[in-house]
Amino acid sequence: MKSLLAIVITVILCHGIAFAEEARQTENLPSLIDTALANNPELKSSQARWHMFTAKIAQASSLDDPMLMLKIQSAVVTDPLNFHREPMTGKVIGLSQQLPFWGKRGLKGEIAEKEAQSYRWQVEERKLELARMVKETYYQIYYTDKSLEIVAKNIKILDDFITIAETKYSVGQGTQQDVFKSQVERSKLLDAKINLEQQRKSLEAALNALLYRPADTPVGTISDFDIQPLKLSAKELQDKAYEHRPLIKSLEAQVGKEEAGRKLAQKEFYPDFNVSLEYMQREPTMGNDGADMYSLGVTFNLPLQRERRHAMVAEANSAGGMATEEINSLKNSIDSGIADLLARMEKRQKLVQLYRSGIIPQAEQSLESSIIGYRVNKVDFLTLLDSRVTLFNFERDYYESLAEYQMRLAQLEALVGTDLAASEPVLKN
Repeated sequence: MKSLLAIVITVILCHGIAFAEEARQTENLPSLIDTALANNPELKSSQARWHMFTAKIAQASSLDDPMLMLKIQSAVVTDPLNFHREPMTGKVIGLSQQLPFWGKRGLKGEIAEKEAQSYRWQVEERKLELARMVKETYYQIYYTDKSLEIVAKNIKILDDFITIAETKYSVGQGTQQDVFKSQVERSKLLDAKINLEQQRKSLEAALNALLYRPADTPVGTISDFDIQPLKLSAKELQDKAYEHRPLIKSLEAQVGKEEAGRKLAQKEFYPDFNVSLEYMQREPTMGNDGADMYSLGVTFNLPLQRERRHAMVAEANSAGGMATEEINSLKNSIDSGIADLLARMEKRQKLVQLYRSGIIPQAEQSLESSIIGYRVNKVDFLTLLDSRVTLFNFERDYYESLAEYQMRLAQLEALVGTDLAASEPVLKN
């Protein structure tokens, strides 16, 4: 009866563990990126700023409001409301409209439009940066989880070492020092586990902040994957960057804005106009028939301050040159960044292949041989521990290279400004 009860309890516990593992969500990277792009408040702030500058286009190209004038003209001070005493007294209504020189309104609208375009591309640039940060955090979590798995596996290995060392010591074939050394190594791994668990929580909080959700929202597991080598050359990546990078387009819009500003500054050498129409209603008096009168006029400023206007043109030229050189500087940075990232990715790709096909299998065989040798007193305990530490480090380095490759790829995508063919790793079953 007791045996049956024990079996039932074991089955229930096993099902409970299996259910908990199934319940833990597997994260999907594209879904996380979509959530970040939909919810991140910094991105929404950038979008609101773009819409704000878009609304300025109509304002910049509009005419000023016309002016309505109502006045009493030539009234006698001693009898201000008597319109029959003086023939020149009249009631006047007038309209005036400020008209900028031909082309100025269009240029002001173009400046506002180019500035809005600049902010629109900054929104796209922000999306790239946000996607990059989500990807980097995602793969950092993957590496942390794998490190935790490796630590847990090595704790079990050290538990076996402790058992072996204690058994050998009990029969007089080993030393108590071997037992103490294995226990110290186990404590080191527990320390590493604590640090990794804290790091995992910090990365979860960082990812949740990017997705704008509560900091304590659980982040599920991340599936294993194989990296896909990038097939594009540095020149092809540069061409893609020059074509797709939003920050380049934003700066190009700035160049267009400054060019329109230069043309507007040149237009300042020509006058603006004010057109006015006035109608005066008079009353008959002193033998005068009191005929109504009107006035039609045009006034304009005299652009005599030439030095100020030449300075405006020089300012616009300098601003345009500055924006052009910023584009050249960005392209130079893109070129060097692509070369650096490709070199780093090539290194990680080679390391992944080396660890997977050579180093790790060899280290596993070395550890297995050391365990067998230690059991029969052909290998000392320090050699056994060294074999275990070597495998431990190589396994962590392998997963670090996997994660690092994908993080560098995410940085390359942000640098180029578009998704690359190899950006999606092949998931393992």
